[in-house]
Amino acid sequence: MTTETLQNLDIWIHPKDLIALRKDVWNDEPVEAILKTGHTKSHIYASYRGSHTRKLKKKSYQIEYRKPKKRQGEAVFHLNAEYNDPSFIRNRLSFYFFERIGVLSPAASHVFLTINGRKEGIYLKIESVDELFFQNRQLPAGGIYYAVDDDANFSLLSSFDKKPKKHLLLGYEKKAGHTKHDEQLSQLIYFLNTATDDVFAAKIEQYLDVTQYFLWLIGVVCTQNFDGFVHNYALYVNEHGKFQVLPWDYDATWGRDIHGEEMPFDYVPVSGFNTLTARLLDIPALKKLYYTLFQQVLDTHFSAEHLSPVIDAWHASIENRIYDDPYTKDRIDELQSEREMIRQYINKRRRFLQAEIIKESFDS
Repeated sequence: MTTETLQNLDIWIHPKDLIALRKDVWNDEPVEAILKTGHTKSHIYASYRGSHTRKLKKKSYQIEYRKPKKRQGEAVFHLNAEYNDPSFIRNRLSFYFFERIGVLSPAASHVFLTINGRKEGIYLKIESVDELFFQNRQLPAGGIYYAVDDDANFSLLSSFDKKPKKHLLLGYEKKAGHTKHDEQLSQLIYFLNTATDDVFAAKIEQYLDVTQYFLWLIGVVCTQNFDGFVHNYALYVNEHGKFQVLPWDYDATWGRDIHGEEMPFDYVPVSGFNTLTARLLDIPALKKLYYTLFQQVLDTHFSAEHLSPVIDAWHASIENRIYDDPYTKDRIDELQSEREMIRQYINKRRRFLQAEIIKESFDS
């Protein structure tokens, strides 16, 4: 891959609005602003985004076009600081990997942000999973849900107190869709928790794109996103009422956790975990399909040989601007060590997963 040149994004906010924005990082109310990209000027809304990352000194933002309502096929995008990720690339590498194995994923690119002329540094610009996301991919409109907390666990019980949920949409935030989509999601959760094994095996394909779900699950397991099974995903339901799962928020991956600390390469099991996964892998034919798909991914995409050129190219582009980032300009030496850490993680994780697949095949 060739080295990219980071696009410059310049945001201008009225000083009084900037003061108001910075007064309370937990306030989701956006402020009006101007976005300049090259010779293009757009009227936008800007607001903070994230949860625990709002406490960090380098903030992340959500940008929504105001006038016009969209540009170049997008109405909303996200600017992630990636402050807890010294490699800058784990989120983007995850989305790239998911896309390569056949899972719909947000587009992402590194940019350089300034606000009112002050350098804010290197950011990851991430596509929003919304109506335009599917429209741009010539897919029909449907329901879109974000799994915003651990109650999005595909269970009838809450992850927090293990008591029955008051309603089955707990844990989800609807981004698009209608009441019928709410009903379809509720039906999916109720069905997978109550159907007998024979009924589940015969009818689950009516509710879920099982092959796509397995590819998503493989992506979560390979990248080792510990929160990814009950959180950090989006759901899309099409006009036939069939669901697909998409990845979201994948900086705590490739060997690091949400705090940026190293995570053991064998921490997440090859089978993953959540109620839906457990039910699917209880069906012998589906379990065989899962491990067949998993082996194909290990053979074709999950290896340092396949991913290193991408990592090297992105890091080369980041290195060209890292000294201009006031928050992370002292991290230049970390890029090389992180590059090696990710490679070692891939090699160790791949060997671990290969051994687990062989073991599962033998036990079956």
